[in-house]
Amino acid sequence: MRVLLVDNYDSYTYNLFQLIAAEYGVEPEVVTNDAAAWDRLDLDGYDAAVISPGPGHPAGERDFARSADVFRHGRIPVLGVCLGHQGLGAASGGRVVRAPEPRHGHLTTVTHDGDPLFDGLPRSFTAVRYHSLCLAEPVPGELRVTARAEDGVVMAVTHRSRPWWGVQFHPESVDSEHGARLVRNFRTLALETPHAARPARRAP
Repeated sequence: MRVLLVDNYDSYTYNLFQLIAAEYGVEPEVVTNDAAAWDRLDLDGYDAAVISPGPGHPAGERDFARSADVFRHGRIPVLGVCLGHQGLGAASGGRVVRAPEPRHGHLTTVTHDGDPLFDGLPRSFTAVRYHSLCLAEPVPGELRVTARAEDGVVMAVTHRSRPWWGVQFHPESVDSEHGARLVRNFRTLALETPHAARPARRAP
């Protein structure tokens, strides 16, 4: 499996790298969001992309930069984390606004609706939040909210017609529960998704 990990200059990118490598048995290819390599990057050559957390706003050219190209491509399965999640929402026509309260290192209870990204996870679990922005509601019709925090803030979305999933919390944090299972679930979903670069496959 070939995985692209887009680094939005966040310290948590290395945690994501380690988690993906451990769960997938292969190291993701890390490309920073402003690297010259984007001009030669063939997104159709990847089975999945993970868009990392990062500072700033997804509408900021320097903050999100070429990360938005992954959504413009449209076909590759994507897991967006924190800023990546907000970028997914913005790419789908949503608004990114200030959260009711900034959450930095905050342990929160996340409750999901049974979406396949959360397969095998308890309905509610503890996760870490580091964000001052969030997706505004109502979300666009193309998106479905799949998880919330106890304060009502959107914690996860899925796109209704594209293989995109986003989580506002940090599954890669050691203080988040079930992060490895969630990342494994994304692998399964990605490999079940027909993709221009390959025929549909199922995870072994």
